[in-house]
Amino acid sequence: MHRYQVLMVLLYAAASAAAAEFSGARALEDTRRVVAFGPRPPGSPELAKTRAYILQQLRPTGCLPVKDAFVATVPGGTLAMENVICRFPGKSGKAVAFTGHYDSKFLPGENFVAANDGGSSTGFLIELARALARMPRVHDVYLAWFDGEEAIRQWSATDGLHGSRHLAEKWKADGTLARLVALVNVDMIGDKDLGLLNEQNSDAGVRKLLWNVAADLGFGRHFLTTPNWIEDDHMPFVRLGAPAADLIDFDYGPQNSYWHTASDTPDKLAASSFDVVGKVLLEFLRNAEAGALPPRAAKQ
Repeated sequence: MHRYQVLMVLLYAAASAAAAEFSGARALEDTRRVVAFGPRPPGSPELAKTRAYILQQLRPTGCLPVKDAFVATVPGGTLAMENVICRFPGKSGKAVAFTGHYDSKFLPGENFVAANDGGSSTGFLIELARALARMPRVHDVYLAWFDGEEAIRQWSATDGLHGSRHLAEKWKADGTLARLVALVNVDMIGDKDLGLLNEQNSDAGVRKLLWNVAADLGFGRHFLTTPNWIEDDHMPFVRLGAPAADLIDFDYGPQNSYWHTASDTPDKLAASSFDVVGKVLLEFLRNAEAGALPPRAAKQ
């Protein structure tokens, strides 16, 4: 291990007592409050309330807000959307990002409150901001809540992932993408029976470090070993050459029967699942800042 890496490990060890603990119970409570707004498809008043709630919770953390309103091309026309982004500044010039979506799919005739699929990532990232607020930082740390992850009508290359496609292109243009050491997207991570896919579209180095950290912390049973492939909000970044990975539990209820149904309610979630992912991502960040990830290939 290089001298710099040793110093970083010692720095984090000394600061760990002062760092705020990630609370799965608080993350679950934030998720419940978001779910109480009701269905939250893009452009809805309920999603605007969710956005205001996120920003309200971020203010005490000192996370610097970044405006990211855009107009998405959707089936039948255009729709105003807005990602919520904040940044904890570091000193190295490099960056790590943790992302997820805060919208819910529009399902006419169903009271789809999306506790896990949209709610859990929203509440999780709010609590992650609180935990990050008192941690020492080497890299910039970005948190992003994506609008328009769900397809407006039918999932396709142009309908769905609206917010992440927009931000990936924006970050490519302004140079942020080139500074990314890692981006980890979280989706459907609140399931009581947590099993995160070994998602093979994800960057191999980022995925390996996540799985190693989980094993070291005693959470390996929640990080599955069977290879799987899925399209999620990490993919626009992957396609532009960024080291991005996805943490998603896509076995939600018997034969995935809770997914995109009115059964996706808070009683299906557990604080312990939020805790697992929160502890893994904070330790992942410590390792990444200590140089544990392989150097990026020059793709930009």
